[in-house]
Amino acid sequence: TAARAGARVRLFEWRGCLGGIWTAGLLGYFLDFNKPGFAKELREKLDARGARANSTSTSRFCYDPEALKLLLEELCVEAGVKFQYHTRVSAAFKEGNRLTTIVTESKSGRQAWRAPVFIDTTGDGDLGYQAGCAFEIGMSADCPCQPMSLNALLVVKDAEALREFIRFGQRKEGENTDSEKKQRIKDVLVSTGHFPSYAGPTMWHVSGNLVFAMMNHEYGIKAWDAAEITAATVRARAEMNKMVSGLRALGGPWEGIQIVATAEQIGVRDGRRIKGRYTVLQDDLANGARHEDAVVRVLFGIDVHALSADHNKKHAIMPKDIKMKPYDIPLRALIAKDVDGLMMAGRCISGDFIAHSSYRVTGNAVAMGEAAGVVAALAAKSGRLPQDVAWAEGEKK
Repeated sequence: TAARAGARVRLFEWRGCLGGIWTAGLLGYFLDFNKPGFAKELREKLDARGARANSTSTSRFCYDPEALKLLLEELCVEAGVKFQYHTRVSAAFKEGNRLTTIVTESKSGRQAWRAPVFIDTTGDGDLGYQAGCAFEIGMSADCPCQPMSLNALLVVKDAEALREFIRFGQRKEGENTDSEKKQRIKDVLVSTGHFPSYAGPTMWHVSGNLVFAMMNHEYGIKAWDAAEITAATVRARAEMNKMVSGLRALGGPWEGIQIVATAEQIGVRDGRRIKGRYTVLQDDLANGARHEDAVVRVLFGIDVHALSADHNKKHAIMPKDIKMKPYDIPLRALIAKDVDGLMMAGRCISGDFIAHSSYRVTGNAVAMGEAAGVVAALAAKSGRLPQDVAWAEGEKK
């Protein structure tokens, strides 16, 4: 969006593809995606390629991850975005209070890059942290935070024979509900002698006999601790293989089920939330907040997964204390409070723990990215800071 608005854009990606948790993370499912703009464009382009699982819903649906990788690359090339894979931002430097330079590490060595505006879309707020921004994590500093999950792409002998377990895009008349499907997967896993670390295990149909699976949790892992994430990934991959092997041993409709690929990265729900010029709060959800500088209206509910293995045995998803009303995220929550020239998009924007559990899904991340892109472009082209650009300018773009 920034490139389409006329800015020169350079994008750094530490994986070998675009799409992040969608592709390298094998997320499997788009949520809260019934949005205008770029989200609508992605839906239509996926449909044109036959890459969106058969679904009448524009809000939540499954997709082909390989087709999405290709589409995102084509869109960036067409827009003139210069993107570089296998490159991680490792440091940030300011002149006064303004972020002016980042340092990256890659096969090309250590490189420094200057720009008038930067956007942190790392999910975990890595750039904001390196630039010296304050942040929050989980429910408090010692991280009672949401668990991580390592998803997988599976192949089955006959997806239709597993319809009572697998979530398809369209339900047949009389078919059991999604929550009932989760319960049946859990019951079958327990029958193999293993209680899953995620008590709401889920399988989504991709196409043919391909399915996505999310069946594990890793608890209390800090999103910036490489040693912890490594250990969590090893445990999660071992558990996923154990569960699939147990299902395969049952035979019948489970005969031949096997893992095609586990995700390149473990799925992180809860990283740093960088302090912005507005903080989206639980009260905003309860009251259905409206803002003149709203960049997206969130429709997805509060979604806090079990915070510990003990919680998981009682509730895979934690009980909700409040009822969410559709609410707005203002542009101010996407602009760093402590550092000039820095914006955020995705789950690392400024919000509290409960609000974050709602806006963190990718339909909202896309809309935030779109807004940050156009405002960053307007700021860069006019020599202003993002906070000096009125959202009314961005809406026109």
